[in-house]
Amino acid sequence: MEFLVGTGLAAAAGLNAWMPLFALGLIDRFVAGFELPAGWAWLSSDLALWITGILLVVEIIADKVPAVDSVNDVIQTVIRPASGGVVFGAGAGAEALRLEDPTTLLADNAWVPVVIGVVIALAVHVLKAVARPLANVATGGLAAPVVSTAEDVSSLGLVVAAIFAPLIALLLLIALVIVAVVLLRRRGRLRAERTEPAT
Repeated sequence: MEFLVGTGLAAAAGLNAWMPLFALGLIDRFVAGFELPAGWAWLSSDLALWITGILLVVEIIADKVPAVDSVNDVIQTVIRPASGGVVFGAGAGAEALRLEDPTTLLADNAWVPVVIGVVIALAVHVLKAVARPLANVATGGLAAPVVSTAEDVSSLGLVVAAIFAPLIALLLLIALVIVAVVLLRRRGRLRAERTEPAT
């Protein structure tokens, strides 16, 4: 279950870097019975909530503007995996996976959950960055706000499901993978059609 929690959070970070960080901070602060490991409690500090909240709004807006969304994806290539590492480390609650103190990252293989989170978030980010231009080209950029909103809702849904219903988060992840595969196949078909010589 702890692996599912971390995976759902890291995948959410691959769609929107700041959504899971902001949500984890809010949930830690306001939801009874949920508590981040001590070393990650800074996520619910006033400063962290203000910073992640502002950056979340900036990313949400930038991601809805055609062309700007592609620039944002390039910038986020570093940020989203880093966020995935943090939320996997903070969100996975089992003793075997939990990173109580970030300063002990290299001791006792405590870095493993962070690396897992980085890899998961990077994989989701790459799928998003590859699929988004397809939607923009196919619709002349008109789909950017719709696709971006769907990604934001999916990111929030993954965060909430990962924390409160990890099995639902797993189903959401499977659905995201299926959608990504369908989009990538469609992109491949469109490229093949363009390169075929006219008869």
